[in-house]
Amino acid sequence: MSQHEIPGAVSVLTDTGEPQNFGWSRQPGFFYDPALVWAPRRKISESDRYIVFTPTHMVTFEVKDDGYLGHMGISVVSLRDKKRSTQAFQTLFPLGSYEMPTGSESGAIRYRRYKTSIDFVPMEGGARIIRVDVPRFGHHRHLRGELVLTGPVMAESLVTNMGWRGDKNAFRYSRRSPWYTVEGVIQFGTAEIIFTRGKAWGIFEWCRGARPRADVRYWAASCGMHKDRLVGFSVGYSSADSSAGTENAFFADGKLHKLDQVTFHIPPSNWLTPWRFTSNDNRLEMSFTPHQGRIERRRLLLHSSARRQIAGFFSGKAILDDDSAVEFNNITGFAERDKTRF
Repeated sequence: MSQHEIPGAVSVLTDTGEPQNFGWSRQPGFFYDPALVWAPRRKISESDRYIVFTPTHMVTFEVKDDGYLGHMGISVVSLRDKKRSTQAFQTLFPLGSYEMPTGSESGAIRYRRYKTSIDFVPMEGGARIIRVDVPRFGHHRHLRGELVLTGPVMAESLVTNMGWRGDKNAFRYSRRSPWYTVEGVIQFGTAEIIFTRGKAWGIFEWCRGARPRADVRYWAASCGMHKDRLVGFSVGYSSADSSAGTENAFFADGKLHKLDQVTFHIPPSNWLTPWRFTSNDNRLEMSFTPHQGRIERRRLLLHSSARRQIAGFFSGKAILDDDSAVEFNNITGFAERDKTRF
């Protein structure tokens, strides 16, 4: 399949607010302004999500404004046992009140509710800071801490702008960066989750757009060290039109190597048994060993959302742009399915 790489800065919307310039890029050079979107504000969806992990834990932070329903969610998954804790705070009809930044490289998100706070702060040079303070998390434990995420020098991201067949106003402009190293500490009740450089990793997902009436999206991502190389990937597909560029790429030391279509071979009877992933260009083949799963559900009137996420470990081989092969073994990551209907 031919994929359209966009090398420079372009706008995702025309002057009249219709989506345009579909394709993919290595840098977030697209221009997005929600005030120009032709669709009503209730159809605009904006989210920032970070997935960070150590050898013992995977922690997810998310702030999302879906028009009708907004939420701030945090999940802590133990990779040693089957324990997990999740806390979500919902907002009815946020309609832009979260003031999500229009770009992924600047502009902080500061969520406040009662005594709970979470900050996503991009810094000069590409580093990012996460600060969190939740007095009653899970079983009334205090969760608080600060993390610093740092990427490789001159790192590339998978940036896509996709439309929908049959819905000319719907689009998703997204960035995925699976190559951060993470340092810091999260205090979780009486325990501490310690993120040490070289042993802790992070994935950043940033999405803006006008949503369709319904969508089913699959996404898997991972990163970590294999021998002396930092490797990672972001692969997925949805009901969006991917003809101008897929949401699939492998990363080696922060450099993007574009993939075509990737197939998720999911065991139909039990998602916690091993999966396989293959690409039609024969550049990626890997196995996924699940550790545990969790399900998030949100509902408001005609709005419904269900995300099933499986944490586990990936092993496989990728062919880079120079035809060299990179093998990786047991790097931490996740795979998920997200179903939404409005």
